[in-house]
Amino acid sequence: MQVVKNSVVTLNYSVTDPDGALVDDGKEPLVYLHGGYDDIFPKIEEALEGKGINETVKVRLHADEAFGEYDAELVQIESRDDLPEELEVGMELEGDPEDGEEDDEVILYRVTEIDGDKVVLDGNHPLAGKALVFTCTVASVRPATAEELAVSSVIDPEDSN
Repeated sequence: MQVVKNSVVTLNYSVTDPDGALVDDGKEPLVYLHGGYDDIFPKIEEALEGKGINETVKVRLHADEAFGEYDAELVQIESRDDLPEELEVGMELEGDPEDGEEDDEVILYRVTEIDGDKVVLDGNHPLAGKALVFTCTVASVRPATAEELAVSSVIDPEDSN
């Protein structure tokens, strides 16, 4: 079977930066619903269209085609007193956008620095602003189930028990 719209695709993959430094070793296969469901970056999905099992594609993505450009406005400095007692660099905290938008959007902030009573929080994805190279090999392809098509997402068989 080939990768076509409404198929569930399992990929073995790795991600590097443009210089070849490993960013993600893809220990766990990536499983997604093919056909414009926003389960995978569009440029990768386009490259996989029509591929069969064991076929490999290598796709270079600019920052805006991957996790977006780095947005300095998503970096905030907060008082240590306003944050949870247990706090360390690398922790993730949920927060609301600071500009008062009321679209129920929650931003995941990473603690990037703790300096005395000030804490730096970054709402950018860790790979924002970076170009990436995805190397993907099609491990399996199957038709999506009616239930998966109804929810526009792959359903893990273990979740339906």
